[in-house]
Order: sequence, then structure tokens, then C-alpha cells
Amino acid sequence: MDYVKIVDVYEELSGTTKGLEKTKILSEFLKKLKGNEEWIYLFRGRVFPDYDESEFGISTQLVIKSISKAGGVSKDKVISRLRSIGDLGEIAEEFIGKGKQEVLFSKKLSVKKVFENLKKLVSINGKGSVDRKLGLIIELLTSAGGKEAKYIARTLLNDLRVGVADGLLRDSVAKGFFHDGDGVKELVESAYDKVNDWAHVLKLAQNGRKALESVKIVPGRPMKVMLPVKVTELEEAFRICGKPLAVEHKYDGFRAIISKNYNGEISLFTRKLDNVTNQFPDVVEIIKKQVKGKSFIIDSEIVGYDKKTGRPKPFEAISQRIRRKYDINDLIKKLPVEVNVFDVMFYNGESVLDLKFIDRRKLLEKFINPASLKIRLSRQFISSDEKEILEFYKDALKTGEEGVMMKKLDAPYRPGRRIGYIVKMKPDAKDFDLVITGAEYGSGKRAGGLTSFYVACKDGEKEFLEVGKVSSGLKEKEEMGTSYKEIDKLLQPLIIKEKDNYVKVKPKVVVSVTYQNIQKSPRYSSGFALRFPRITHYRPERGIYDIATLKEIGKEAGLEKSWGFKKGLS
Repeated sequence: MDYVKIVDVYEELSGTTKGLEKTKILSEFLKKLKGNEEWIYLFRGRVFPDYDESEFGISTQLVIKSISKAGGVSKDKVISRLRSIGDLGEIAEEFIGKGKQEVLFSKKLSVKKVFENLKKLVSINGKGSVDRKLGLIIELLTSAGGKEAKYIARTLLNDLRVGVADGLLRDSVAKGFFHDGDGVKELVESAYDKVNDWAHVLKLAQNGRKALESVKIVPGRPMKVMLPVKVTELEEAFRICGKPLAVEHKYDGFRAIISKNYNGEISLFTRKLDNVTNQFPDVVEIIKKQVKGKSFIIDSEIVGYDKKTGRPKPFEAISQRIRRKYDINDLIKKLPVEVNVFDVMFYNGESVLDLKFIDRRKLLEKFINPASLKIRLSRQFISSDEKEILEFYKDALKTGEEGVMMKKLDAPYRPGRRIGYIVKMKPDAKDFDLVITGAEYGSGKRAGGLTSFYVACKDGEKEFLEVGKVSSGLKEKEEMGTSYKEIDKLLQPLIIKEKDNYVKVKPKVVVSVTYQNIQKSPRYSSGFALRFPRITHYRPERGIYDIATLKEIGKEAGLEKSWGFKKGLS
């Protein structure tokens, strides 16, 4: 199978917006990958499974230089075209496709060769790494035709543009390997949520339903967490979770999956699957001393607290520790943390996902050894008494917690889902987690950096719709909290298009945004505009699957049933 064939699939996928057509195209191709299941990663612009944090580490400038050398054109010409059309993939196709006959050492590309070179890029570090990476990229581009060059460039920049998200991969695997494709979608999704590896899922699917059903979660590997449904009224919580239900504090920290593998190694992962073990050596030591078991995976919230008072600090404080890569010991002294454990998914070699929540809690009580201001089980009681629960809720707010979580007693643990086994209730603050999709450069004292940010909600799995532009809320100095400089630094490598003062960026940076109210507006693609928005902080532990949905925006605006507003229509 050569690279031209996979490029044909890319072209077919990018040529339609219809989900059923995309599913048919991809499902047929996946059948051909037996023995080369890892190539499924290429449809997400990757060469490693999702749980692997490895990245190509290729800048826009390096791709520009590669196209220049491989295509025999000046860098200035490539940059000029980039400013005009904003897609280095199309520019690679244009220049390398035209100059192909002049490249005497061109040879036909294979998927294997592309995959191998891309994997090598990830492993190259240290002195001279830029030149070695450049050599590998040029080797690929000079062997490529125009369309192959387009997708190689886009892959390097993590901007493939073929519209393949997790949902499409799920549907394609189901359709490709099962007669009752629709009926097995949930099973495919469940398998993926446990292993976060589409190649693994593809191999299982080739062996039938029983193989998918047998998949186990693996300690030492990140996994998706079970997500809560937001409620504002206790009656709604009872309707979703039943009576009685378990009530716990909702902590204002970051969600952490803590894992101990069969070799005794402790790992910490965020809900975005990022490994933050190195940032929290103090937590590793706490777990080693206070948690009994040969292997386990536990669900927790890590909260920062004030050394003098012992009171919890808001998320903005703990986020500093998630982001920090150096001077860790100093930060541990300034901002100690407490681990609040509330669920378990794996213990001593066995998955406990299918145990009832009430039984998982009893198991936790047997192997967690609480220690003051180090680790504890989340404070919990079981009740169906409205007055008692509301008193607990008020008490949680007084002690500095965000609110309460309420849980269905007989529910299993289902990774990656908002399916009504857990609800969260907190004061009806007007805020959303949104992703930055564009920005503008500042002027005056903020000149030279990005200081105004276009924020978006999600509609479906892959579409992002803007809901406003935010220019306030960030700090001028980094030590004061999330700053303009920090967000600018995060966005610069994600720029994919520039025009005058505006840049379009890859949707990766998630921020919390407060607002006064929401109104209908044709100005933004969602059809809504947040009034007086402010960015309160960066959410490094959250991914694009965590941001607010268009439906949620509409609900808060009181227009959730009026779908004519979408994309600027009134």
C-alpha cells in the first residue's frame, strides 16, 4: 500500500462534510490495515496513540524552510503565499507539485516510509536536532507528489483538515467490522475510552465483539474520566440520580487520575490525558505512603491550600503547579496540595468499573489511609432528604468549596461519558470553559503580543463556533495569575493563518470566561455574543472536549429550542 492511496482517502474525506459518506470511505480503508493498524493514527495527524504525549515539535518556520528547499523556491516566496492563502499544505502542493520533474532523486513514497520518518522526528532532540529534522522532512517532500506534500506539511503542523474526530473513527470501526454497525458503536467507544489507542481498538474489532468486550484498562496509562452533568436544582439531581443518592463536596482543584502500575510506579494524569507526575513529586510520595495496593487507578481532585489557614485555594493557584516545569520544590513549599479521592477504577490487577458506585466507595475506604492536609476520601453522606442536602451544600460553599457532587448509588464507572451517573450543583455563576480560535495583536503598552482573543464553543465533535472577543480579565504580570504574556506564548506556536492584525490559531488553549449575559448576534458564527466577557484563567488540564457546547450556550441564553440562530441566522 503506497502513500498515494492513503492520500486518495484524505482527499475523499476532505471532499465531503456528510458524516455517513465519511464513515463509508474510512471504514472501507480500515479493512485494509490488518498488520499495519498503527497507520490509523495518520487520520488524526499523529503517529502515536492518544495517551502518548509525544509531538513532532515542528514549527511553522521549519516547514516553510523545508518547502523552500524541497520545492526550489525562496523562503520569501513561500511566506508571501502563506500570507495570501494561509495553508502551508496547499503551498507545498503548489511548489513541490510543480517542481517535481526537476528533482532527479525523487522516488515513490510508501506509507511505511512516511510513518517511519514522522516517528523519527519525535525522537530527535539535542544539539543539531533542527538540521536533522529538516533533513527528514526534505527527504519526504522531495519524494512526494503535490498532494502527498500537502498532507505531509499539514500532518507536521497538526492541521490535517480531513474532518476525522473520535466519533468518526468509532463509527468507521463499527461499520467496517460488524454487520450491526450502529448497535456496536457504544462498545467500540467504550473500548477506546479504556485504552485511548485506536490501533488497539482496531485490532480488537478485527477479532469480533468478544474481543472488544474483553478490553481492560491499564494502570500506568491515562484514561478518560467519567464526567458530571450540570444541574441548578436539587429536583433535577434526584430525577437523574434517583433517591437516595451520595452527596460529596465539589472541590476547586484539578481532576487527577492517579495510577500505580505493576512495577510500582506512580503516575498522575489530567483529564486531558497529560502526564503531570513530574510537577507533583509530593503527591507521588503521599500516594506511596498512604495508599495500599500492588496496582490501582483512582479518581481524585488535587486542591491547593493556604499553609497558614489550611483553607482551600481557588483553581488559579493550583494551575501554576500544573504548568510549572522547573523550580518544583520551591512551588511545593509555597503551594502545598491535598489529594481528595472519590472513586476507584482498578485495584490489585482487576478492573472495578462495573462495580456499583456504593461498592467502589467501600473498596476505597479499605485501602486509602487518610492523612491531614495530605490525602483524604471526599466527605460524603447518603440521603434523600432535601433539607439535609441543601444544608450540606451551603456548608460546602462556606468552607470554600465550589459546590456539591451527587452520585447514583448503583452506577458503574463509564470513562469519557456524561450519562447521568453524576451531577454537579454549584452557584449559577455565569461562566463557560471555551477555546481560543483567533486573536489580535495589541497596541500601546501591549504592542507586539496577542491581547484580544476570539473564543468559541463546540458544535458536535469537530466544529467550533465563536461566541465573542475577549480583551480583559488577564493580568499584566505573570506572578499575579494568568497573564497576557502567558496566553500569547501559548498561542504563538498554534498560529495557522495571519491577516493584518488578526491570527487564526489551532483550537487547543482552553480558558474560563465570565460574562454578564448572552444575546443573539449575527457577528459570530454561533449566532450568539457574550456581553462583557472576561478571561478569568487558563485551564491547562482541560481539552477541547470539555468546552461548552452550542446547546449549553443556547440554554443559558434562554433560546435552546430556537435553533434558527445557528451560524448567524435569526
